[in-house]
Amino acid sequence: MLVGIDIGGSTTDAVILDNGDIHVVTIEANDPIAAAAGALGKLVESFNLPLEKVDQVAATGAGSRALSATLLGRPVVKVNEFSAIGIGGTSLARKERALVVSLGTGTAIVSVNGAKIDHVSGTGLGGGTLRGLSKHMLGVSTFETLEAMAARGDLSRVDLTVRDIAGGAIGDLPPGTTASNFGKIGSDATAEDKALAIMNMIVEVVSVLSIAAARGCGQEDIVLTGKLTRIFRFMQKMKRLNFAFGGGFLIPEHADYATAIGAARALMK
Repeated sequence: MLVGIDIGGSTTDAVILDNGDIHVVTIEANDPIAAAAGALGKLVESFNLPLEKVDQVAATGAGSRALSATLLGRPVVKVNEFSAIGIGGTSLARKERALVVSLGTGTAIVSVNGAKIDHVSGTGLGGGTLRGLSKHMLGVSTFETLEAMAARGDLSRVDLTVRDIAGGAIGDLPPGTTASNFGKIGSDATAEDKALAIMNMIVEVVSVLSIAAARGCGQEDIVLTGKLTRIFRFMQKMKRLNFAFGGGFLIPEHADYATAIGAARALMK
């Protein structure tokens, strides 16, 4: 069996690929070695899998540099994070070519053309931004609370739209297109409005950047992966994920664990 571990800035994901089955766990720990060991231990314990059956551990993510040649007695192979992102996203989406957007603490964007994987763009906006702004502005530190608040929010009291500036559409930009995130915020904006606006800002910026990168790379499919895909799903549910720039977004099953899955599958290749 192969184990993939993605040691990120805020969470560590571990997966076991076992005869076509995918078993996953997530833990939070600041120390990368403790996080990796804890994730591997939790994984084999949770699914009653003997540790000695683990042939290799594929480690990726920023924290993987801290690992030695073995983890709990199992050999460790370190996998380039961009390769893991590309392999994980395309394999889960069953695509040979795609732009894969990894939404973690920040956002990384890679272009995959068969075996060729290139890091093409990214942004510091991501889960860290969401947590930081939510905690600072609203005193909220969990996704669940933020989503519950955002579901009652109204963007018209926070974001400036094309309609606000021009009174209607501008060229191919519909009236409801955001002209400035937080550009209209006033004293009447509620905490719920701000919660929705924070989520909307991150989704819009990442989406527009991804679409521009896809165009530049000649990619048609954009595969979203990582923990922050949940806010894209939320915005779709709220019917607020509409872009004048086009572009189709795919969120495959197990998208949250795509990078760890990609690390394990890199060894299979």
